[in-house]
Amino acid sequence: MIMQPAVRRRFVAVAAVLGWAGLSIQLYLIFYSRWTLGASLLGGLVSFFSYFTVLSNTLVATVLTCALTSRESAARRWFLQPWVSGGVAVSIAVVGLAYNILLRHLWHPEGWQWLADELMHDVMPLLFLAWWWLCVPKGTLRLRHIALWVIYPLLYFAYALLRGHLLAVYPYPFIDVDKLGYPQVFANAGGLLAGFVLIALVLIALDRWRRYA
Repeated sequence: MIMQPAVRRRFVAVAAVLGWAGLSIQLYLIFYSRWTLGASLLGGLVSFFSYFTVLSNTLVATVLTCALTSRESAARRWFLQPWVSGGVAVSIAVVGLAYNILLRHLWHPEGWQWLADELMHDVMPLLFLAWWWLCVPKGTLRLRHIALWVIYPLLYFAYALLRGHLLAVYPYPFIDVDKLGYPQVFANAGGLLAGFVLIALVLIALDRWRRYA
């Protein structure tokens, strides 16, 4: 399927707006909650960027914004490299699958929180994967790229454990050391990393298939 330039631009514009909207709503909700409690807004900002979901959605919105703009820059060229976009696609796919399999049943958000959750966990993964499939040049991804992609979740896991150790606050229940202990947390993280690699392998296979289809 070939997307016409005008249609592609409208699609990317809508996707980018929705990406930033989901992040903005979530940030507002965190700030509002902390303001009502008299807590530090700076602490709220740190908490906001302590979620893999938020970081991955930020990468998604950034890549889409780069795809929408025409002004050349080193950052734009870097984010639009197929291997970079591919890594972001794997990360946001993990966000969507992990939330729907492991976390969705744990709570039932309403109102603006529901909207932010749906945008970040369902809408944006689907939109970004569609953009990757339709708009990103194919045939350049290699297995060696997986070694680069896994640096991101590994660094995030190390940060989440360090922050949790210092503040006794963990962003996700499956890495809560205080409740589960380190052996179970590392087992959970290993399972998620294996899922990440599996999705990466599927993406590379699709990249090669689309190149010759």
